[in-house]
Amino acid sequence: MDEGYANLPTSHLLGSVPAVTQDDRKPGIPAAQGATSRLQEFPPAPGGNGGGYRPPGAPADGDIENQANWKGYFNVASYAPYFNVDTDVVVDRLISSVYPMDGFYRKIDVNPDMYGPLWITTTLVFMLAAFGNFATYLMQKKKNPDMWNFDVGYFSWAASVMYGYAIVVPAVFFFLFQYFGSRPNLVRFWCMWGYSLFVFIPASVLLLIPVEFLRWVIIALSGGASSWFIVLNLKDCTQGADMMVLIASAAVLQFALALFIKVFFFA
Repeated sequence: MDEGYANLPTSHLLGSVPAVTQDDRKPGIPAAQGATSRLQEFPPAPGGNGGGYRPPGAPADGDIENQANWKGYFNVASYAPYFNVDTDVVVDRLISSVYPMDGFYRKIDVNPDMYGPLWITTTLVFMLAAFGNFATYLMQKKKNPDMWNFDVGYFSWAASVMYGYAIVVPAVFFFLFQYFGSRPNLVRFWCMWGYSLFVFIPASVLLLIPVEFLRWVIIALSGGASSWFIVLNLKDCTQGADMMVLIASAAVLQFALALFIKVFFFA
């Protein structure tokens, strides 16, 4: 070896490759370990490694400043993360809502959204109001079409019942589950109950068939499917806890909503 190189320090010969010390051999903690989603709470906590679903190319911490105190409830930016979903995500959850064995509650574990529930509820309100009037016309035109009038009150009833159900019922069951020792998540409950209403959208189209027997079959099947969806997902969130009374009550209430839709809008 050349005498000049022999006198050079070892670090120079290694170039840019650092020497491995004993401390460097210790296994590191994965970056995602311990990270919690900001969408688990409302309003979402600012910062952190979590944040739920982000579209490809989105910055790691997002570009929305959230409020951690009570002011966050009155800040529009606090609601924005719940609507930051792709169409593919929403479609996948819509499919899971009519195929409840697909593990819907695990899909929304860290990234519950409010876009789907809001879209479903709003669409259902307009469809019940419009199709309810049209179904009544189809049933009465054979008897006396001159006696039928468009009932504007269908819209206010549909909006009050659907929005009230989608907001109040999940909140009530959230507090009941907490009271009996479970640890549910309010945002996930809102997301789950909102998607459970999707099955009534195609059902409202089928309820236009002017055959009363078929209408009862359709509403019974859709109500049963929606109730079964609620039961399976509530079982997932209780994690083996004995909450069958509450779960059965939620299923009965869901089926009662289906009966209300049939009796009030498609009588």
